[in-house]
Amino acid sequence: MPSDDRPSVAVVLPGTGSDADFVARAFTEPLTCRGVHTAAVEPDPRRVVGSYVDALDAAAAQHGRILVGGVSIGAAVALQWAGSHPDRVAGVLAALPAWTGTAADAPAAASARFTAARLRADGLEQVTAEMIASSPAWLGRELAKSWRSQWPHLPAALDEASEYHAPGVGDLERITAPVGIAAATDDAVHPLEVARTWSERLPHAGLVTVSLDEIGADPAVLGYATLSALDSVLHTT
Repeated sequence: MPSDDRPSVAVVLPGTGSDADFVARAFTEPLTCRGVHTAAVEPDPRRVVGSYVDALDAAAAQHGRILVGGVSIGAAVALQWAGSHPDRVAGVLAALPAWTGTAADAPAAASARFTAARLRADGLEQVTAEMIASSPAWLGRELAKSWRSQWPHLPAALDEASEYHAPGVGDLERITAPVGIAAATDDAVHPLEVARTWSERLPHAGLVTVSLDEIGADPAVLGYATLSALDSVLHTT
């Protein structure tokens, strides 16, 4: 990858409250090794999903068939876009999927709603300090940076994410694009069971697991894992 009939560009989307810097570090190195340019999208916290869809549409209009991917809600938006544009997507790189269908009581959605409420009540500095104290060091550093860049619109972005309707089981079964999925075995916010549901229900999907410590040491393990999972699909079709 690429060849004459393979994509030269991948558009990757951050997770809730995250930023283009993290998702670029997750995917750029692995994709560069395949000769694919990575376009990491900076979310507009006033319209997160809309800004993602705009970026996907623009890249497809410019480059033709593209790879799409992302982390958490970014993975869900990328997958949904792939389902709606089967002729414009060459594959999906889905890292840490958070839920299937309606968020309901999904841990990631509940966390986003809770954090948004706390931010409105207590402000950015206090909530960020509490988040750093209760998170793995690497995650605290990442979110402290991205949260500040999205303030004061961060609470609205978190609320929007918590209400996002990801592809449901029926939607997954109709998505024809090959999908490489990476999940962490020890991530309570992005349960491994969600990734397993995606891999079982999507017609052409593979799953590779990593750990949170591995992601913290080098986010690129997510990109390598999704590409490895995608390879397993492409080599069997």
